[in-house]
Amino acid sequence: MPAPRPHHPRDPVGGGITVTMGGVGWPPPFLPLLLSLLSPWGVAVGGGSCPPRCVCASNILSCSQAALSSVPAPLPRFTAVLDLSHNNVTRLRADWAPGRLAHLHALLLAHNGLSFVSTEAFAHVPHLRHLDLSSNRLRALEENLFSDLAELEVLLLYNNEISAVDRTAFENLARLRKLYLGQNRIARFPLELLRDGTRLPQLALLDLSANRLRSLPVGDLQALPAWLRDRLYLHGNPLACDCPLFQLVARGRRRRLSAVMDFQEELRCFLPSAAAPVGILALAGRQPLNCSEAREAVLEGHLGDTVTLGCDTRLRGVRNRHWVTPGGERVLEEGGNGSAALLANGSLQLRGLRPEDAGTYACWVGGPLLNETLYVELLVHNFTLHGPHDTLNTAYTTLVGCILSVVLVLIYLYLTPCRCCCCRGGPEKPPPPRDDSINSSVLSATPNHAVLGVPGEPARSRSASATGPGQNGRFKVGGTPQAPPRHGPKAQRKVSDPDSVSSVFSDTPIVV
Repeated sequence: MPAPRPHHPRDPVGGGITVTMGGVGWPPPFLPLLLSLLSPWGVAVGGGSCPPRCVCASNILSCSQAALSSVPAPLPRFTAVLDLSHNNVTRLRADWAPGRLAHLHALLLAHNGLSFVSTEAFAHVPHLRHLDLSSNRLRALEENLFSDLAELEVLLLYNNEISAVDRTAFENLARLRKLYLGQNRIARFPLELLRDGTRLPQLALLDLSANRLRSLPVGDLQALPAWLRDRLYLHGNPLACDCPLFQLVARGRRRRLSAVMDFQEELRCFLPSAAAPVGILALAGRQPLNCSEAREAVLEGHLGDTVTLGCDTRLRGVRNRHWVTPGGERVLEEGGNGSAALLANGSLQLRGLRPEDAGTYACWVGGPLLNETLYVELLVHNFTLHGPHDTLNTAYTTLVGCILSVVLVLIYLYLTPCRCCCCRGGPEKPPPPRDDSINSSVLSATPNHAVLGVPGEPARSRSASATGPGQNGRFKVGGTPQAPPRHGPKAQRKVSDPDSVSSVFSDTPIVV
């Protein structure tokens, strides 16, 4: 609040000026003392510590709605809260703060038409915990834009024109708890902010509502802890309808997560052939998707397995919890005994599963404001997953089969018996005669024994003349066939009378 304006009535006694404040008249000698009490930095009027058109109260400097086009200077070095909202500061350069503001923990720059922020703009405010850049004209979050704000806890970037978010824009923000990115133009879900919990380990609220997201990594989001899904706001996006999206939202409703319960009407999606969006929760049993709700926390195991039942509570940082088994036994202490053991993170580990271990387990969580009970159903199959002799998996067996097939093909190609003359000793045996040798014997008018050259019988006919080429390219001189000389690298082939078809049928005369 601004300091009260002093009233200067004429002093009726001495003819001087007195200052009346709170019904008490202060003479001029006490005016510096009065101003030092009213101003947090000593002399507010003469000293110039409070910038013009700003209101100074203690360590708070309010310059809101002052029609400023730049950050006023000089700024008191121990300012803790600086409000520059509703002005015309369109660019935030690296030198906006001439000196180091070690005490500044809140900077408000909303409603300024801000379109540029230097990557070194926050180098002089290392202890900033609250930064409001909402309702501006920012279009992109550059590389390592906020990396100098290691102590930042709340970052407001909603109602801008942001369409590109660099993957390193939020590096080194280990203490960030709330990130507001709603009402922008973001079309890609920044999963790197949530995966493994290493980028923003303290993040408890992420607002991505009213953006341009058309699909979500449902599997990765479902794997997030419930205390983070409780404040993951996704309403107001043009999402495409599918059953995994329905099951994600339905699980949130069953767990009564705030992001679902508070914005059920705004959680809508688009069917492939519909122009208007429909409620995501209305997809249950609706054509053409006909989605059905998935059962919550159902775990399957086999005999002898070791399984871990997670207690996915939406209460963060709660250590007062215990489990109740299907038989009514309570597991209270960490480590436990027997086959059930309570882990440090609140999960329940079961070793050496037995058929009687199947059933519904309850995890009771007690918080400072409310309690929560979670149920996990365990199914135990009455057989072991792997037999004693199943030591080879499918991939290894397939690989061995492929190798053996290749070896067999190579053996067939390169190790079959060789039929060339170089692999045998001596001349090559001639091939068996063709069918035309039989035809030549049938067309001959001479009995078969004349062909064999029996003494006293007539000579062979012209068709089997000894002077011309015989069947299969042979020459027969004096009744004895002689193989013609072979040219080339191959040796001469051995020819014998038994190769002739006529000799085979020599005992039976052929009559034409």
